[in-house]
Amino acid sequence: MKSTKHTLYSFIIFIMLAACENQQKETTPVTTIAFGSCSSENNPLPIFDLVVEHKPDLFIFLGDNIYGDTKNIDTLKTKYQRLANKSSFQNLKKTTEIIATWDDHDYGWNDSGKEYPLKEESKDVFLNFFEEPDSSSRWGHQGIYHSYDYEIDGNKLQIILLDGRTFRDRLKPYKNEFENDRRYSYYTKDYAPYTHADSTLLGEEQWKWLEKQLEKPASIRLIGSGTQFGIEWNGYEAWANFPNEQQRMLDLIDKTKANGIIFLTGDVHYSEISKLKTDFYPIYDFTSSGLSSSWHFATPNKNRIEGPIMDNHFGLLSIDWNKKDPKIKMETWDINDNQRIEYNIKLSEISFKN
Repeated sequence: MKSTKHTLYSFIIFIMLAACENQQKETTPVTTIAFGSCSSENNPLPIFDLVVEHKPDLFIFLGDNIYGDTKNIDTLKTKYQRLANKSSFQNLKKTTEIIATWDDHDYGWNDSGKEYPLKEESKDVFLNFFEEPDSSSRWGHQGIYHSYDYEIDGNKLQIILLDGRTFRDRLKPYKNEFENDRRYSYYTKDYAPYTHADSTLLGEEQWKWLEKQLEKPASIRLIGSGTQFGIEWNGYEAWANFPNEQQRMLDLIDKTKANGIIFLTGDVHYSEISKLKTDFYPIYDFTSSGLSSSWHFATPNKNRIEGPIMDNHFGLLSIDWNKKDPKIKMETWDINDNQRIEYNIKLSEISFKN
């Protein structure tokens, strides 16, 4: 009889533990983040169905979410509607939380910045399309920058989405009297780096906001940017065209002692991981670009440590919070569901030393 009671007691404990485990599963925190950029509304976009099969907790659109390229706001709305009508997009929206920022083509015009005449109208279309709540602070300031905070078993995940268009100065054309100097072996440089300190990419309002975000406590911070942050200058669009802004970002991270920063970027129509060495900890830039768009070459990048992957793909970032030193896994999955990149780091590798 004593043995029977002990067995019954053990069984009850087992059931209670199983119930607690199931309850935890029902409130699964955001630990797996899919992301991508460059999705033409004129393509079928089956990649979204593949994203759903991987069951991410969240999907981040990083820009060029459509190819608007227009100065007619009705045309922009029509192109967003084409994306909305895709069954694969509807599948993604039905099953996965979505957040988004923009880059040039969905902002409105190729390579454009603050000079784009319809930026306010474009903002309204963007926020309505992604169903931004009326209570969102995005409606109350210029641009669409925003941040999201997630609590995961005592850890905090912060996702910061930057606006690299609304406040950005015009790109500086690359000019050289020697045409050969303007070319790499297979492409022409379009833009040169700014040398004067008053050039801006984010603008003062956004910089002040960003500093406040980085001062908040967080274990891991993902910073979404339409253009690449961690690559070397190559003559195309990138943070490297605004080296003072790039350095200002690094100085701000150092000043605020913000741990766990990884950049998620798009724009270039291929996937790669760049590692930018700094005086505090390395800044990883995980680029996923090519949900449906493609390109025929990758530009030089001495900071590249993985890739490039030229096929259509999406990025996947997973955080294992169960480890004492959380593991962060970065993956690129192509349109055929082949894993093309896997790169793992520990949180301690991207944290300030005590």
